[in-house]
Amino acid sequence: MSDIEPIIDLSRIAIHTATTKPLAIEQAVEKYAELGFGGVSVWDDVVDAAGTGRVRALVQGAGLRVPALVRGGFFVSADPADRAASIGKNRHRIRQAAEIGAEMVVLVAGAEPGVPLESAREQATAGIAAILPEAERAGVKLAIEPLHPMYAADRCCINRIADARAVCEALASPLLGVAVDVYHVWWDPDLEREIEALGRTGRLLAFHVCDWKADTGHLLLDRGLMGDGVIDLRRIRGMVERAGFDGLIEVEIFSKHYWAMDQDRYLELIAERARTCV
Repeated sequence: MSDIEPIIDLSRIAIHTATTKPLAIEQAVEKYAELGFGGVSVWDDVVDAAGTGRVRALVQGAGLRVPALVRGGFFVSADPADRAASIGKNRHRIRQAAEIGAEMVVLVAGAEPGVPLESAREQATAGIAAILPEAERAGVKLAIEPLHPMYAADRCCINRIADARAVCEALASPLLGVAVDVYHVWWDPDLEREIEALGRTGRLLAFHVCDWKADTGHLLLDRGLMGDGVIDLRRIRGMVERAGFDGLIEVEIFSKHYWAMDQDRYLELIAERARTCV
């Protein structure tokens, strides 16, 4: 365990709406603010259901920052028409992000069985390049999120920070960077070096926390609450902070177990684990 100081001030923590999925956006922002959390990252389904005006009013009324609209991307398809539709949808997400006051849109590159990984990565890079002018007009950052290699076949062809950083360097936009989610990258032997490289180039845009359970029951819907698993969260937090990251630390957990429990108690646990494990 790193000797980095524990988090005392929960205003450094943002919660993803998907983390407390059973809560309506009205309940979520009220409860986050009451407990002293500093922000909320709003998922696309919430924005689509409530509307950008309603979401903006709620988060501003609660005094919360919005690190991100989650999520855009999914640029990969064997069908050119589907790729074009994805680009249009991402431009829409960028406009939504600007309307709710989100700092960035998180991008999951996409993947499709039958599309070779090399081609998929080319399509993802081309898709990001196509939406950069919209991001520049809106003043919204784009954060590429590498996903664990278990998703390489059908969800995300960008699986290491190095892969995401290579796309950033190829496109060379000051608005383009990387979201580091511990669930997806904790295993990477180059993790510290890659985080340092992101910091040097100003491309470390987001830091997401949860935990990896060694006995997980589901690779998507059984993420651990911080402290449930094997990730050395304080050590990785030390890496990102030494690299210059000073943004909100985002709690992103997909868990049928935690969604089924009382959400007030769950949020108390999140606050406790943020203080003691992150």
